[in-house]
Amino acid sequence: MSRIAVTGGAGFVGINLVRALLKENHEVAVLDDFSTGLKSNLKGLDVQVHEVSLFDAEKVSKALEKSEYIFHLGARGSVPRSIKNPRATMDVNVTGTLNILESARATGAAVAFSSSSSVYGSNLELPKNEKIWMAPLTPYAASKLSGEALVASFAASFGISAITYRFFNIFGPWQRPDHDYAAVIPKWIWKLMHNQSIEVFGDGNQSRDFTYIDTVVSVLIRGLKEKVNHPNPINLAFGLRITLNQCIDELRVKFPNLDVNYVPERVGDVRNSQNDPTLLKSIFPRIQPVTFSDALENTYQWFIEHGASIANGPSVTD
Repeated sequence: MSRIAVTGGAGFVGINLVRALLKENHEVAVLDDFSTGLKSNLKGLDVQVHEVSLFDAEKVSKALEKSEYIFHLGARGSVPRSIKNPRATMDVNVTGTLNILESARATGAAVAFSSSSSVYGSNLELPKNEKIWMAPLTPYAASKLSGEALVASFAASFGISAITYRFFNIFGPWQRPDHDYAAVIPKWIWKLMHNQSIEVFGDGNQSRDFTYIDTVVSVLIRGLKEKVNHPNPINLAFGLRITLNQCIDELRVKFPNLDVNYVPERVGDVRNSQNDPTLLKSIFPRIQPVTFSDALENTYQWFIEHGASIANGPSVTD
């Protein structure tokens, strides 16, 4: 058993990870400001809950003082949200990450940091690998690249143990479908369940390297167990290139009357995304990803059975 903290532990990736850690008999503390994560997600779980903003250095330090390992998943997410309010994104994602690292420096805790494939920005090279250049297009992407630099600098300057993951397009159970900045797959499933049309920004031929949440959690747990120290980023995706139209075709099997509205592309959206998983597979050779079709089926079934439990959460408009 280890004492583990999960920032953003009431959110999508966080709650899936927290549940997996509890099954491994770890002692878990959750840090969350509940701006997008749901308190109800933690109901009945044996975790310590700290309602705190990552921007509050003193409270973050207090909440983390006994932690041996920190999964830093908490962030102000969404590209459009960062364009609407860049300062708030920087406060949480950059200063918040600095506060986490300062706490780790003081206590000796190891840190796993979640970055984003958005850091590649205007680099159109496919597939992406960790050695190509980065050119963030949005404040959100810039905040994540800044976080990566902070993690690497603290590892080099202070010797903290760290691992950085670049998440691509993660989806699955517990992912909120019901706010302005919701991810595409849960948003579509939720709308279709309620007989609503879905919206596509662009022509639908843009592609994503979709990764199922269970696969991501398996990697995170493996990194913890094996004490992987890799502060330079690891892309966490397995090389899929699924277009939005392909995703719609699969959903149409469940929803034959599916109606699509194609609207203009959004500022800051990347046209295509696909990872070269060579580094990921070399570090985690035992991880076998869930196929996209199986993952989409699992997600659909979860929303049919449990979707109401995460709908109608706090508004996310700023």
